[in-house]
Amino acid sequence: MFDQNNMPKLIQDLGDRIGRDRILTDSDILDKYSKDETSDLVRVPDMVVRARTPEEVSDILRICNQYRIPVTPRGGGTGVTGGAVPVDGGVVISLELMNRIIEIDSKNMVAVIEPGVITHAIQKAALEHGLMYPPDPASLESCSIGGNVAEGAGGPRAVKYGTTKDYVIGLEFVLPDGSIITTGGKFVKNATGYNLIGILLGSEGTLAVITKIILRLIPAPSSTIDLLIPFQSIDEAVETVCKIIHKKIVPSTIEFMERDSIKLVSKYLNEEMPFPNSNAHLLVQLDGTSEDDIRNDLVRLSLCIDNADDIIVAETKAQRERIWRARRAIREAIHNEDPIFLAEDTVVPISRIPVFLKEVKDYLNSRNLRSVMFGHAGDGNVHIDILKGDMKYEEWKRLLPELKIAIYKRALKNGGTITGEHGIGFLRKNYLPLALSPEEIGLLRRIKAAFDPNMILNPGKLF
Repeated sequence: MFDQNNMPKLIQDLGDRIGRDRILTDSDILDKYSKDETSDLVRVPDMVVRARTPEEVSDILRICNQYRIPVTPRGGGTGVTGGAVPVDGGVVISLELMNRIIEIDSKNMVAVIEPGVITHAIQKAALEHGLMYPPDPASLESCSIGGNVAEGAGGPRAVKYGTTKDYVIGLEFVLPDGSIITTGGKFVKNATGYNLIGILLGSEGTLAVITKIILRLIPAPSSTIDLLIPFQSIDEAVETVCKIIHKKIVPSTIEFMERDSIKLVSKYLNEEMPFPNSNAHLLVQLDGTSEDDIRNDLVRLSLCIDNADDIIVAETKAQRERIWRARRAIREAIHNEDPIFLAEDTVVPISRIPVFLKEVKDYLNSRNLRSVMFGHAGDGNVHIDILKGDMKYEEWKRLLPELKIAIYKRALKNGGTITGEHGIGFLRKNYLPLALSPEEIGLLRRIKAAFDPNMILNPGKLF
């Protein structure tokens, strides 16, 4: 337990190592680091320390470990489960200044980058070399790659290309005792010892602070077509997804929006959506090495759809922007409609999406709760957002545990689990036993103790 009387000495020791100018204690600045994108969660840290190098990260962690003060790593602050919120106070170690793309190695098709680099910047840099970094979280223009690695971030293109975990082939990281460790490298195969990369992926900043990342890149597709397809029901939409996959057509993206999400975005953007009377939309992206390949896939895909004449095919950048505008605006529309809401990202087998959504929707309607549902139909990752509305705040807080358990149990019953890409963080830690056995949780705790015996790193998360 940290003794607050030691705060002046801690600041002095940190200042001696990295400079007093990068230790921030002003209340206005601390407020910025007291929250991420999680609805209704704020905790003010005692200080923020901005690191520039792995050696500085090492010094910061070693000193904080000696003082037994909590340390919360932070990248872009775009998480939605409280992973970057300093729930126990202490020190926020900000990695925003470690934002260099060190190298795009086109010969080996890898990128070497620091954790503070914005994900979209990696994609742009890779594309300049004719390469592609596929993972595309919804917040890709503001989230950092370090946070993506810590969360195991996904995105719409996961159906064809996978998630962040499929592209990390090397890491440099710092343990709470200050040890700097490098694992992996510019190679894909590695059977040398335990898979430390796999352990750190999705560890949510509870085991180590990542200071360098090596990413595998792939050749960029030369052609892309986007489609918007309306349906009269979610059942029809998901049945079509199953037909597409059965035909061995692998779109890079298959997204869905149900009617309530379409209406909400239409209101937010103040414009009519295509097919406004539909009960579901699928947004599908096909990409490939030639236009002929994509055209062939488009013909085969259209045979899977009963109402093929209604498909909107977008080939130009302006057309693509129009049909994706609604999907990309959902989160902002929800925030605009109601700043206090519950955001869940459960995952189920693709074929169970209609049953799962109906069960959850019926339950929420029985409680007179307004919900918005959308997500990644190609991999079963369903986003369920429940708005507080006019409910009194105290009543809302009391209701949240019941809502979470109701959603999680229905996901588990349908063969899924409680989170697909947002992680456990602070908000879901009490519900981990619903999804994992006591033996699994016990093993996770032993891993945590091996990396962080003094339990200073991102406390209050996961467990």
